[in-house]
Amino acid sequence: MKNAFVAVYETLHRIYQKHRRQHRENRDSKQMCCMWSTHEPPDIIEGTAPFDDIEDAFGITVDEDAAMALYDMDLDEAARMIMVMMTEQCQE
Repeated sequence: MKNAFVAVYETLHRIYQKHRRQHRENRDSKQMCCMWSTHEPPDIIEGTAPFDDIEDAFGITVDEDAAMALYDMDLDEAARMIMVMMTEQCQE
């Protein structure tokens, strides 16, 4: 299980780095919200490029509630939530 977490975290970190770099005002705090502009945050985050990449990478669907929860997490918390989402959504 630890190896699975490391794989999810590393993939999520790559996605985070890709999107965080587009917003130079955001320092590397490992906060999920830094994948979007913190000066002009979007009104709706569900369906934005960072979540599209997360959905594609992990084979999950991120609904509005999950998007809001993930947005407020750090990468470690988000990786754990994504693992749960992967397990729950593969059982459906």
